[in-house]
Amino acid sequence: MRYRLVIFDWDGTLMDSAARIVACMQAASRDAGWGELTDDAIRDIIGLGLPEAIDKLCPGIDPERSELLRSRYSFHFVQGDTTPMRFFPGVEAGVTGLRGISERRLAVATGKSRRGLDRIFRESGSADWFHASRTADETRSKPHPQMLEELLIELGVDVEEAVMIGDTEYDLEMARALGMDRVAVTWGVHAPGRLAASHPVFTAEAVPELFDWLNR
Repeated sequence: MRYRLVIFDWDGTLMDSAARIVACMQAASRDAGWGELTDDAIRDIIGLGLPEAIDKLCPGIDPERSELLRSRYSFHFVQGDTTPMRFFPGVEAGVTGLRGISERRLAVATGKSRRGLDRIFRESGSADWFHASRTADETRSKPHPQMLEELLIELGVDVEEAVMIGDTEYDLEMARALGMDRVAVTWGVHAPGRLAASHPVFTAEAVPELFDWLNR
């Protein structure tokens, strides 16, 4: 067993949700009167908590308009948009394989809200895959390492026994700040060169490659 605790990012790592996030943020920005946001700008902030994402996307936005944009994004994501979201092929089988070792713990560290993560857990039937999770509205947003610190304490695992897996520099820098091993995946939103700057211990270019490496 390479690690006692495997921590996953959600969007762009386990679930192919970037298209939905981009469409909903664009619609929310128009609703709030901020104007057009580019696909690339929105993809860049995937992984951050929603308030932090809006601040980065819309510098100088006033609090009232920021709150309107937040509420409209939530509306579009839950009710107004039908862009499909699915696990990347191989994720379900891979996580099931990791769960086969009783001493191993699995967790999620995500920029989603608790309400949003619990909703997608229910819709995807994946809640029982994980022993613990942290969301950006429960603690500090990535790249601050607080959500990882809390997961280590909750699950009773030392940092040397844990790994963080993600598709963005926010995931990897969060782990790097703790001295935690980190694995980059290249099928998400940040380019491989950008991920390499965080010195991952491994870079996976395909889902089976990731789980093969974790199970060695």
